[in-house]
Amino acid sequence: MRKTPLQKLLLHFANIVVIGFILLPMAAVVIGSLLAEKNLAGDTRSIIPGEMTLDNFRVIVTQGAQRGQVFEQATYLPDNVKKIYHALWNSTVISISVTLLTLIFASLSAYTIVKLNLRWVAWLLTVNVFARFVPIIVLMIPLYVVFRKLGLLNSMWGVVIALTGFLLPYGILILVPYFASIPKELDESARIDGCTRFSAFLRITLPLSTPALASYGAIVFIIAWNDLLIPLILNNRAEFMTLPVVIASLVGDVFVVFNLMMAICLIALTPSVVLVLLLRKFVVEGLTAGGVKG
Repeated sequence: MRKTPLQKLLLHFANIVVIGFILLPMAAVVIGSLLAEKNLAGDTRSIIPGEMTLDNFRVIVTQGAQRGQVFEQATYLPDNVKKIYHALWNSTVISISVTLLTLIFASLSAYTIVKLNLRWVAWLLTVNVFARFVPIIVLMIPLYVVFRKLGLLNSMWGVVIALTGFLLPYGILILVPYFASIPKELDESARIDGCTRFSAFLRITLPLSTPALASYGAIVFIIAWNDLLIPLILNNRAEFMTLPVVIASLVGDVFVVFNLMMAICLIALTPSVVLVLLLRKFVVEGLTAGGVKG
């Protein structure tokens, strides 16, 4: 059914509204990261900023050693700015570790579910979908108590294990329909040629599932990179802080460093944007393929 000109116009308008809703906050972050605090708070009605500066990024890169003109007379500079490289390293290690672990365990679990085709497993997947509706904050106190007994507080591995446990079910739900859409004759042909079930999984199923694995990996990396709640609750030492925790720490009781916060937000956003741009083809294909049977 062909769309009328009015329907096309309304569709384009809706697209512009959605794109603007997403990009306008980003524009505010970019502009705010290039302004001094007094300029940012002084003229709130001006759309086009006046004097711009890179001093915010200079303070972040030098960990407060070089303050520039914006902060040279400042009496207060958050101590966590000096830990920015530690936070960047922690976020990188945690995100990559969580992504690799979830990809490995989710692919193995999804392949097993598809090949065994057990009724109770399908029922368990349904229950798991409903379990995702439970707010994660409800589980934080039990998680903290368990991790304290296991000695996993104030460690990156504690965050990695927690995030992997929370994100693994999503991977299984995404990969099961994709693995089920792969013709079983390919797997059977590999078995006839002498492959074991595991080698058939490695040589046949995984290469054909690259779009689904890439889309799920990108989603997991972005969630782990931007997660605030779990690192904030499990780690209270500065050397184990991640970038979201450092950004949240810039909100003080009496003072909020908006310009530094926006500059760090822009830095923290860069890996996610680059990853999505690199994998955008696989992400779209992986999220749509396997969604419909037949």
